[in-house]
Amino acid sequence: MATRSSEPTSRSSSSNTASQGRKVYLIDGARTPFLKARGQPGPFSPVDLAVQCGRPLLLRQPLPQDAFDEVILGCVNVVATEMNPARVAALRLGLSEKTTAFTVQINCGSGMQSIDTAYKYIRDGSSELILAGGTEALSHAPMVLKREAVDWMAGMSKASSPQDYARQVTSFSPREFMPEISLEKGLTDPIVGLSMGQTAEVIAQQFGITRERADEYAESSHRRLARAQEEGWLDGEVVPSISPDGKLYKKDDGVRPDTTTDALGKLKPVFEPPYGQVTAGNSSQVTDGASWMILASEEAVKKYGLTPKAVIIDSEWSALDPKIMGLGPVLSATKILQRQKAGLNDIDLWELNEAFAAQVLACREAWKDAEFCKVALGLDEPMGELEMERLNIDGGAVAIGHPVGTSGNRIVLHLMNALHRKKLKRGIATECIGGGQAGALLIEAV
Repeated sequence: MATRSSEPTSRSSSSNTASQGRKVYLIDGARTPFLKARGQPGPFSPVDLAVQCGRPLLLRQPLPQDAFDEVILGCVNVVATEMNPARVAALRLGLSEKTTAFTVQINCGSGMQSIDTAYKYIRDGSSELILAGGTEALSHAPMVLKREAVDWMAGMSKASSPQDYARQVTSFSPREFMPEISLEKGLTDPIVGLSMGQTAEVIAQQFGITRERADEYAESSHRRLARAQEEGWLDGEVVPSISPDGKLYKKDDGVRPDTTTDALGKLKPVFEPPYGQVTAGNSSQVTDGASWMILASEEAVKKYGLTPKAVIIDSEWSALDPKIMGLGPVLSATKILQRQKAGLNDIDLWELNEAFAAQVLACREAWKDAEFCKVALGLDEPMGELEMERLNIDGGAVAIGHPVGTSGNRIVLHLMNALHRKKLKRGIATECIGGGQAGALLIEAV
């Protein structure tokens, strides 16, 4: 069972939408293909990605240029030439220059935070129509110089005599100028000193998740995504992107439909060799991608003749010990279930972001663990077992990829579409967040 250094905390939206504010509808959404990072900057910057999926989304909705009250965009690794990417993207999309736009950042939850912020603005009456999204180009994460290199350059700028210059030049060390990968630093928690992969190892050990189970889950993620692509279930959700050199990207390119558990079993553990559970094959992929959703009040639906696909019912954000950050979805989703007086399998579909296969499996085990449910959730009985056929039915980040600022938006978008395809009613989207947090949204198909 997982232990915690402090009690988890939460911030939530009431489940009684009618008494707390206005209904908030999800109208439509679109995302780019998620493109795997391959050792060099990809063809799109964060704003490029947002524009690539934003244009076709806006073209298929009967909305004037100045219809949106707000543009909110999640992004974690902002590039220097695109400060406040929400505003840059809004203007490149042709929205009115009077439309305010801002960027949000809560690590892996950024794309969901944009939706939740928009939800509350509309629910509380300050906005009618909002474009909320997430974007990330992890392949563009910058290389950074070490502090020693910065100090050396500062010494050069302060040198005031030939002797000072000579002393500084002779102290030059090429080793100090070897750059560091900022992404690696960003994926390590500064409080507990563990990488995200190491936190997955912690909860895998605590809940007895074996390497074989993690690899089996990873194989199923690839298999489910490949089937969704073949069946056309992602058509309309994933819109093609065209790079500046004219190359067409039509689908997520990290999927490996022919992967097997045996092949995955040959990969070496990355974070805790030689006996760890987490490998490159059962972890989420480093990718570039963007996603948008349109949120509207009932008034905006009537005014612009929109057709809602879903209504947001509830949201929840939780926090816990960063060492066990992967268990965050258990906290945030359970709070929603309690308010709804619902069990795990009363929810038709679940999207639980696959940061790591072992992390998803540990969440399922935590809901079954009597001690965890008592200590961490304050329950007299375990929540029970979340049925696999309800969970990530078309694959997840192990196969699709995890552009950090985008994933929280993608899982809500896909949940909405999957509910419609399956003719089901309720779904929860949730994700763990680096730093020991989590978010969850409950939606109902319209």
